[in-house]
Formats: sequence, structure tokens, C-alpha cells
Amino acid sequence: MRNNKLRELLNQNKPTLGTHFLCPWPGMVEVIAAAGQVDYVEFSGEYAPYDLHDLENLARACDATGLSSMMKLDQQPRTFLAQRALGSGIQSLLFADIRRVEDAEECINAVRMETPTEKGVHGCHMRRSVGYVVEPGSTAYVNAMNDTVIAFMIEKKAALDNLEEILSVQGVDMIQFGPCDYSISIGVPGQFNHPKVKEAELKAIKTAVKMDIRPRVELDWGFTETDVRKYMDLGVRDFCIGTDVTIVYHWIKEKLAKVRKLNK
Repeated sequence: MRNNKLRELLNQNKPTLGTHFLCPWPGMVEVIAAAGQVDYVEFSGEYAPYDLHDLENLARACDATGLSSMMKLDQQPRTFLAQRALGSGIQSLLFADIRRVEDAEECINAVRMETPTEKGVHGCHMRRSVGYVVEPGSTAYVNAMNDTVIAFMIEKKAALDNLEEILSVQGVDMIQFGPCDYSISIGVPGQFNHPKVKEAELKAIKTAVKMDIRPRVELDWGFTETDVRKYMDLGVRDFCIGTDVTIVYHWIKEKLAKVRKLNK
């Protein structure tokens, strides 16, 4: 079983830096790794087309390059997707659409093994993470599932209303505030900078810091050093910056527009 670099950094109370990608081509992982700037990559599977073979190949690329791996999962079917992602060798999970304590417990139980102490629902298997036939059901496998970094999207009004209860569930490592879904859930769709949305983000971060849960912040195209320092001053030490499709979109829109303007 391979060590989870993201878990090790969290255990050492060190900052972490990741980036998102939607393209399930393993070469994308290799390109990101070659830049030498991130600790882990997040495959945003909630938004991307993929199959189970893709998950194994993405995990292989992470293994080969030394990057830790995370996958963002759809709201349903949580348990199936979580266990197949982990079985493929992906080491950490970001669960979308958390609203209440029961959601948090369901997600954590999907990861944890069904042992007398953990009482999860994850069982023995013959998948890539255990070498198919090498370590199924081993102590190392149980420990690896315990080392899975579990992150929750806090992106619904209900989640913010129930935030302290959600963060009190044993096994939560990290949260990520989602302004897009939150703005919709309070009736101001698309207004990511609406005062109520920014107020909610601040509450999510401060509550997480108070409860010793790591708040992660996503920054995208156009962020500044000031943006980073603003969050660091709040106690944020974990950032996931950039998405492949967003970077391509803005680069083409800005750079090629200059050529088109000259080449009329």
C-alpha cells in the first residue's frame, strides 16, 4: 500500500497545495507533476466523463509521479463511487452536496472498514489498491482506508446551518466552501460575491478553524497574492488552485483575441 502524501502533510500540520483537472487522460497528471508545484491533484469527477478504467490509470499516473490523489464525487451513488475510487488507488475523497450529519456519516462509513472499532461499510476486495491479490483484507489495507483524507463540500444553506454538527462527526479532515451552489441555495444564483455568500464563506472558514478542521480554499484564473494572503490571515493553509478547462478557456480567449485583433 502506498503512503498518502496529503495525509502525511496534514498530520505534520504543514500547508498543502493542489490543482483540479477534468480531463481523464493520465498524461495530464504527468504534465502537472512535471511543473513540480503541487502535492496532490484533484480529479473533479463530478463534472467529467470517465469510466473505472480511467480511475485506475489516473491513480497509476499519480503513483508514477509521486503525487497524492483526490477525487471529487457526485452526490449519488456516494458509497459505490467512493469505494471504486479508493479501490483504483485514489487516496483522498471530496464529497459533494453535504447537507446534514447523516450525509457526513454516510460518506465516512463508505470509506471506513467494517471493523469492531471503525464500524464502516467498506469491505475486502481484489482491486488495484491492494495489488488485486497481494494485500486484500490486510492490516495495511485497513490502515490505508483510515489514512484516506475525507473532505466535504459545504455548499448548501442546510450545510452551513448544520455546520458545527457536521464537523463534529469523527473522520472529517477538510472542508471546501462552494459559492456556486450556495448562491443558488439562498436564491441569488451566480452572485458569488454577494454579501450573504461571502459572509457564509467566512463563517465556514472560521468555524472549521475553531473546530480544528482544515478549511481548503479554491482559487481560479486571475487570483492575486493579496487573495492568497487574505485567506492565510484567516488561518487557511490549504489551497487548490486552477482547473485545466478554465485555464485553457481563458488562455485562448485572451491570447488568441490579440492575434485576431492584429490579423483583421
